[in-house]
Amino acid sequence: MTKLIYKLLASLNKLLLPSFTKQKLDLSKAKKWQLVIIGWRYFITKNAID
Repeated sequence: MTKLIYKLLASLNKLLLPSFTKQKLDLSKAKKWQLVIIGWRYFITKNAID
């Protein structure tokens, strides 16, 4: 059940949140809100795959 929720959140992340890898964002120069989005996307993707 929780895996289904994480997969749903991962698909919503892909649609709604910006992709910083396509923008070639340097992590050392990223702003705090960009780091929060990166961390959130990583957390959801990690749990959706496991």
